[in-house]
Amino acid sequence: MKTGRLEAFSDGVLAIVITIMVLEMKAPEDTTFNGLLTVAPVFISYLISFIYLGIYWNNHHHLMQVTKKVNGKILWANLHLLFWLSLIPFITSWVGEHGHYYEALPVATYGFVLLMCAIAYFILESVLKKHHDDNYALKKLTTSKVKDYLSLGLYLIALPLAYVNTWCSVVCYVLVAIIWIMPEKKLEELMDDNETNNS
Repeated sequence: MKTGRLEAFSDGVLAIVITIMVLEMKAPEDTTFNGLLTVAPVFISYLISFIYLGIYWNNHHHLMQVTKKVNGKILWANLHLLFWLSLIPFITSWVGEHGHYYEALPVATYGFVLLMCAIAYFILESVLKKHHDDNYALKKLTTSKVKDYLSLGLYLIALPLAYVNTWCSVVCYVLVAIIWIMPEKKLEELMDDNETNNS
């Protein structure tokens, strides 16, 4: 099977997820600067979640650019990823809407959802690699797994840390986003090489 429908469906789901998130942001009734400050927690949680969704969309796009074929397992692995990503608006609203940055459970649950998104993405990558031969671009990458292990470590630290200091957990989530904000350069180089060879 070709990747076209999988890409289109995934893009559509992510677009809807982002739309739901922004619709959750309500304008303050007060027209003063102090009124604007009252929605700051909602905006902060929206901004962090938007960046995360952007990172996943970007990396998913790169995955599909080097993928030539998919099967049933890949479709289900992709749906598994989309399931966890689709929970981001809910958890974003729970953390930000009522100022729950100081409540351990919402912040920890936010981290759990992000952790499951990361695991789901790893599963998708693994299934894609198994479905392709040794010429598959992802198999040619010789990068270390430092970013993967560091991200996993930060998530696992952030979950119990939320019950000590919620803002320390939020910092961990921001650090993971910073780590992944730029796409994998070697994968982009392989994509460019493939386009050059095919032209």
